[in-house]
Amino acid sequence: MDKDQVAAILSEIGVLLELKGENPFKTRAYTNGARVLEGLTVPLETLVAENRLGELKGFGDALQDKVATLVTTGQLKYYDDLKASVPPGLIEMLGIQGVGPKKVKRLHDELGIDTIEKLEAACKAGSIAALDGFGEKSQAKILEAIAFKRQFASRHRLVDALEVAEPILDSLRSHPDVIRCSTAGSLRRWKEVIGDIDFLVSSKDPASVIEYFVAQPGVRSVLAKGETKASVILGEGIQADLRVVADSEYPFALAYFTGSKEHNIVMRQRAIARGLRLNEYGLFRSTEETRDPALRVACNDEADIFRELDLAYVPPELREDQGEFEAGEKDALPRLVEWTDLKGSLHNHSDWSDGRNTLSDIADRMEELGLQYWAITDHSRASFQANGLDEARLLRQLTEVAAVNRKLEERGSDFRLLTGSEVDILKDGLDFSDELLAKLDVVVASLHVPSGEEAENTRRLIAAAENPYVHMLGHLSGRLLLERDAYKLNQRAVIDACAATGTWIELNASPYRFDLDWRLWHYAKSKGVRCVINCDAHRLDHVQWLRLGTGIARKGWLTKADVINTLPLDKLREALRR
Repeated sequence: MDKDQVAAILSEIGVLLELKGENPFKTRAYTNGARVLEGLTVPLETLVAENRLGELKGFGDALQDKVATLVTTGQLKYYDDLKASVPPGLIEMLGIQGVGPKKVKRLHDELGIDTIEKLEAACKAGSIAALDGFGEKSQAKILEAIAFKRQFASRHRLVDALEVAEPILDSLRSHPDVIRCSTAGSLRRWKEVIGDIDFLVSSKDPASVIEYFVAQPGVRSVLAKGETKASVILGEGIQADLRVVADSEYPFALAYFTGSKEHNIVMRQRAIARGLRLNEYGLFRSTEETRDPALRVACNDEADIFRELDLAYVPPELREDQGEFEAGEKDALPRLVEWTDLKGSLHNHSDWSDGRNTLSDIADRMEELGLQYWAITDHSRASFQANGLDEARLLRQLTEVAAVNRKLEERGSDFRLLTGSEVDILKDGLDFSDELLAKLDVVVASLHVPSGEEAENTRRLIAAAENPYVHMLGHLSGRLLLERDAYKLNQRAVIDACAATGTWIELNASPYRFDLDWRLWHYAKSKGVRCVINCDAHRLDHVQWLRLGTGIARKGWLTKADVINTLPLDKLREALRR
């Protein structure tokens, strides 16, 4: 097992121990151990091989033995036994927003609740409200959270789908009988939340490809297996469907199964208007539905299909019937931003607040990746749960950032850390004074504790946008995909305010957020509002979210010129000063 897998198990052990009511110091040892592993900058297997686990903070003999066993064998009897001793329903209950281990234990101990169904029944009977520390409000929120979870039970975040799909796609590409292959559907269109994963392959030997697909390491179970189709369940419980077609049919099948449904309807209508028929098997010279190869218009790829229908090629991300046809007819589709255009991220956290890594480690890693800058915007003091910085600590951090940058300069590096803060938007203004904000390179203003009133939340965000020291608004809607809806908020009114003040809006690239929503970037762009694609990184490996966020930006029709952090460092500094 690698460090992330081991850290995940240590975290789960901590949760399981808390559910069993174990000593909190013991529980915390595993939780802290997981955090230490997540922040490692050297391979965990190297520490195990060199017997150096004892050098890690908080790693006593017991923890060292367990980690070494997981790394070398991939199994741990202690973990297996502990997991078996906890009713599985209790672990499922932890997936309900606002229901943590302590609450789950109380509900189990006092009311015998060990499943989500029993929890729902107890809420409806009023039993939860009667417990000390819960009340009517908590009971209502639990019922809302259960309903929300069920609503999205068969939905999956983009990042989870990519994690299981991309290794399989790479494996399919290596198969000798595969000619061409791709993902399709909502995954290829880079939707923030997807249902199933669609794979498409062209081959002269479908049977061999089908057998290879169902035997992939990521396959949990096989739902169906035919001559040209197969359906399986992958990790994370995601269903994946494979279709194998002849290579002459591949471009048409890829366009059809990529969708969206609304986009496909218009494509078929355009074909009919030109005396053609378009379906998953081809574009045919016919006034009736057909699959006759003799009538098929030769198309080598999707671009040929669009050309035959008098359109410029439409990238998969834009195939939502939201203006792509009008633009395609005029050859006016934008050249979309690429993730390799990005020079850094302007909203990130370090171990000064709730991040995992030191300033030096962050600088070394981002420099190694070829980025030009990385802003350190730790939480402000109001975010006490995230170890937010007060004024004195922030000023000390500025000194440390300067020291890191001096070392970078001495060794001839052009990379720089930027100073900053993710400052909380409070009821009566920002968490830090203008005088302090003026000392920072980057200021991200974020609403973390919203009002229940739309007008109040909108007012606060507009006031933040009007502050001359705020460069951008962070995760505007506050949504957490599949966990929490957006705050009550007039987002267009806030966008209008940003347009009036020149304030940028973040596209938070965390796969749990993707906020601002791609559906609103068309409007923001029309108002002249600039985007910043930010990782909101809390760990070094969150840098990979730049790629995810860029996909969402592309879906919002954004170009390189629309995104601030495509600027090189000198141009960025000018933009920040303006």
